[in-house]
Amino acid sequence: MLLVLALFGACIGSFTNVVVWRLPRQESPIWPGSHCPSCGHPVRWHDNVPVLGWLLLRGRCRDCTAAISARYPIVEAFSGFLWLSALIPALRSSNTLLITLLMGLVLVSLLLPLVLIDLDHLWLPEPICRAGVISGVLATALLAWGGGSERPESVLLNHLIASAAGLLVMEGLSALAEQLLGQPALGLGDAKLAAMAGAWLGLGGLGISMALAVFSGAAVGTLGRWTGRLGPRQPFPFGPFIAFGIWMTWLMGAPWWWQRWLALMGGT
Repeated sequence: MLLVLALFGACIGSFTNVVVWRLPRQESPIWPGSHCPSCGHPVRWHDNVPVLGWLLLRGRCRDCTAAISARYPIVEAFSGFLWLSALIPALRSSNTLLITLLMGLVLVSLLLPLVLIDLDHLWLPEPICRAGVISGVLATALLAWGGGSERPESVLLNHLIASAAGLLVMEGLSALAEQLLGQPALGLGDAKLAAMAGAWLGLGGLGISMALAVFSGAAVGTLGRWTGRLGPRQPFPFGPFIAFGIWMTWLMGAPWWWQRWLALMGGT
């Protein structure tokens, strides 16, 4: 099972590379098939095997010998690792193991392209965020009714409210920050990603995921400015930190993170 998960995850990582390249250029991720961006020659099926194809080609196009970025196999391998990590919450949910695993795979497969596109273009595509909100609501419904929750309709309502709250609060903070700083501090894509967090995690999980996003983003931003890699008002993507918070909360659960916080603060 581990091998199958890793292989399929790497294949999804290969498709993620296509989406990340084409979507910002308003190209279809489906048609035409994979081809070299330098010479346009279609990639042979055996050269398109995740990670292994790049290694066998030694990072060069078979037809024009143009260099192929090492980012491609790195993303493929990382996607496989993320798929394996989806087993962590699934194994804790023995009665809904399969549903939890499948939903986790959907979630991480949506988060990865969002992270990469935001890193490249400071943009979080609305279609992927919208798909994330819809799939989050469906996943909540499946887990609530399939897991035998006492009041599944209350669970679903909690997640719907969390999704709306994530969107509205982030949009409000974005507008306030723009008024105070005179320039945008948060993009509207960040608000849509927060709505996705609420749909998947509920109110408690939304709070935990956003706290993780703020702390990790502040740490990286401070380090970047301290080392001179970021200017005083230079923007940097916040989406990857929200995605990090979402995935960490999904993996360990909001109660686990809350207990760690209480322990850190000296509580019980």
